[in-house]
Amino acid sequence: MATTTPSLAPITERAAAPETLPAITAGGLTWRPATADDVPALLELRNTIAAADHEPYRESLEEITELFSAPWRRFDVDSIVGLDDDGRMLAYAMVESQPGDTRTVRAFLFGGVHPSVRWQGIGRELFAWQVARGRQVLAESGKDLPARLGVFVEDDGPAAKRRIIEAAGFAPRRYYTELRRDLRDLAAQPLPDVKPAGGLRVVPFSDELDEATRLAHNDAFRDHWGSEPRTPEQWRSARTAFMPQWSFVVVDDAPDVAALLADPDTDAETAAALQAGEPLVVAYEMASKFTEDFAVKGYTFGYTELLGTRRAYRGRRAGLAALAAGMRAFVNDEMEYAALDVDTANPSGAHGMYASLGYEVTTSSTMLSIEL
Repeated sequence: MATTTPSLAPITERAAAPETLPAITAGGLTWRPATADDVPALLELRNTIAAADHEPYRESLEEITELFSAPWRRFDVDSIVGLDDDGRMLAYAMVESQPGDTRTVRAFLFGGVHPSVRWQGIGRELFAWQVARGRQVLAESGKDLPARLGVFVEDDGPAAKRRIIEAAGFAPRRYYTELRRDLRDLAAQPLPDVKPAGGLRVVPFSDELDEATRLAHNDAFRDHWGSEPRTPEQWRSARTAFMPQWSFVVVDDAPDVAALLADPDTDAETAAALQAGEPLVVAYEMASKFTEDFAVKGYTFGYTELLGTRRAYRGRRAGLAALAAGMRAFVNDEMEYAALDVDTANPSGAHGMYASLGYEVTTSSTMLSIEL
């Protein structure tokens, strides 16, 4: 049953979803949904767009293949690709909605146009299709929650793209920065030597602790704007670049189960795990290796993809200890930098912590949205 927010009109009203999607006529392309057979062409298109727009990343065949493996994605209705007369893919769009959304139901819009066919109106019509489909996805969710249509842009990306997005009613809502920390001269800038307080223990990530780490993540990020709980299938997806040997968790071997169960902030899944005697992960650092980005950035790096601490355990240096362990793993594998992304309004004060550890800003991006 969908959760209802009393002060809001039903999502079917707020989404204002059109009955039919707008046609895309600009550029004379042929349009159809994306399929798994499109993976090589989609990879080439996305990386061509990334290069033209000076985006600081590239994708791998495995990453694009993995997009099609998630059971909640419906490419038959939530994607579209544009082909020329020779069958070459020159544009694409996708609408992404996550099944775990319980506080705000969201639809994120992704897409792009090959640089060879820009300035023909394709991008504007393609984005109109995305917005319309995004509204349909929100209406179809059946979740009478606050709702969001969102799109991410690099701050130094094409101005024309941002104009199209803002002209459609999207406004800047959140700001993100990518940070890096030099690991090449540890004599001049030593790594932090951190041990968590209160008998907590840093251990390498393992499959046995994977579910406990998911529960820790959902707790750690429930007070972060824009974050939603991850279901088990969401948590285990998109791991092509995941490096378990660079990932660490902090465990409490003797948690005060009674106090945690009495705490109204303890979620139902964590409570069930505690009652079953499952291990309690209280902080974590999950890292990835994006090899395709090395040439683009001009250096090798380990990327901290997720870092968090359960709210009841903040102030005990648990997250910092996990991060330090990850940074040491990067050094052991001869990575030149440690990297991560951070929300500039992060409620845990993480941005200041990273700066104190020697992290510096490299690039920035913005999430624009329509709030419904």
